[in-house]
Amino acid sequence: MPLSSLVLAAGAGLTGGLAVARDPGTGRARAMFADHVAGEPGLLGAWAVVRARLDGHREWLCIPVAVLLAVLGESVLPLLAGALTLPLTRRWIRRRALRRCRERAADAVTALCADLVGELRAGREPGQALLLVGRGQGALGTAEAAVLAAARFGGDVPGALRKASTAPGLEGLAGMAACWKVAVDGGAGLATGLARIEHAFRAERRGREELRAQLAGAWSTVVVLALLPMVGLGLGAAMGADPLRVLLHTPGGLACLVAGSLMEGAGLFWATRIVRTGETV
Repeated sequence: MPLSSLVLAAGAGLTGGLAVARDPGTGRARAMFADHVAGEPGLLGAWAVVRARLDGHREWLCIPVAVLLAVLGESVLPLLAGALTLPLTRRWIRRRALRRCRERAADAVTALCADLVGELRAGREPGQALLLVGRGQGALGTAEAAVLAAARFGGDVPGALRKASTAPGLEGLAGMAACWKVAVDGGAGLATGLARIEHAFRAERRGREELRAQLAGAWSTVVVLALLPMVGLGLGAAMGADPLRVLLHTPGGLACLVAGSLMEGAGLFWATRIVRTGETV
């Protein structure tokens, strides 16, 4: 088999592996065994260390692939494509990281509500309970010191919570602030209000997870669309057609490459937008 077909097949496999790596179930399994693998001597431990260092710079994987295609195709066009793909990939990775941070912050707010309800029902005062459960959880964000100071010295706890709720993922603190203010001003039960807020947060979380499970098939379609061009190039190389030479060194091939790239990008953008719209409904 020619070297170009082997490289194209490897590229298709790498792309498929990266697509599978984005699956939430894979991420949860990796997180469960992260400590065990990191402590293993030999190849497993070394691979865990290398992977941890590469996690923050995954977008640079575009460059080796572009260099390989440029060498095989004897053209600078793959290098230009890699340079254009790099910022787009970095933006996509950062958006995914920000979304995960927002979800972790929202989960921390839910856990804070549950812990507060438990402490209040155990007989603690609201300020005391907040001081006990609010430290170091991450649910109060950068305003943790201000919120805890207000709780300790009898300050404006609802105002501090509202200010903390402006951070991404911590919007639920605004509901806590309203519940706290009603309980202080009107004498309503704070534990009851926080329990209702917690149930609402957990229901929203369950709805979001169910929606993602239903959209898993749509995401699989998007991944297949992304892999089809690589599969086609691999089949062409396996048949001896030398698709890289045709695409990079002939006028008709260049026209097909530009038109196909534009249609592929438009199709992926459209499919991704449809799925994202379904996630936000």
